[in-house]
Amino acid sequence: MIRLGAGRVDRVGAVGAHCDDIAIGAGGTLLTLCRARPGLRVDALVLTGGGGEREEEERAALAAFCPGADLRLTVLKLPDGRVPVHWDEAKAAVEELRAQGDPDLILAPRTDDAHQDHRHLAQLVPTAFRDHLVLGYEIVKWDGDLGRPAAYQPLTPETAEDKVRLLQEHYPSQRGRPWYDREAFLGLARIRGIECHARYAEAFAVTKLTLNLGG
Repeated sequence: MIRLGAGRVDRVGAVGAHCDDIAIGAGGTLLTLCRARPGLRVDALVLTGGGGEREEEERAALAAFCPGADLRLTVLKLPDGRVPVHWDEAKAAVEELRAQGDPDLILAPRTDDAHQDHRHLAQLVPTAFRDHLVLGYEIVKWDGDLGRPAAYQPLTPETAEDKVRLLQEHYPSQRGRPWYDREAFLGLARIRGIECHARYAEAFAVTKLTLNLGG
């Protein structure tokens, strides 16, 4: 297993189509980054769920997943399941996020995610963030679209447990869903950990990566 770092990360951009996407896909990575870098700036954008219970959940959740960070969250009101037909609004939101600064790392959905909202957002991200490291997170779902990831962030057992606990605490609206449980989240993290010689991990797709091996 080759271990390459991304260099010093002082600013992160995180985007999700729905409230809870970022936490499910990259919550452990955010916990790891924010605990290692107090004061880390996190600019987060969520396209749907604004103005109601879901936004309240998201704000509390991301504050918990980004301890000690300078968190700046925007939650829009695009209709859930209809993001592709709101291309202009979604693209404008991603471009506005880009205009806020130059993050060292972007956490986003995978371009081959089976959910149309996730996939649409993933396709928009590189149109605005052209020279950035973009890690495409995965979300387990009934579609069976999990693939072979290219990048892994190992998680300590404590971080993996914290991620599951925070997901259960902060998204009560999702607890009744059949896939939303401890076994699903921890089980996937265990599998990804096996793949990178760790106990637990989060895994990501990488569509383009520039190396600086001689720098």
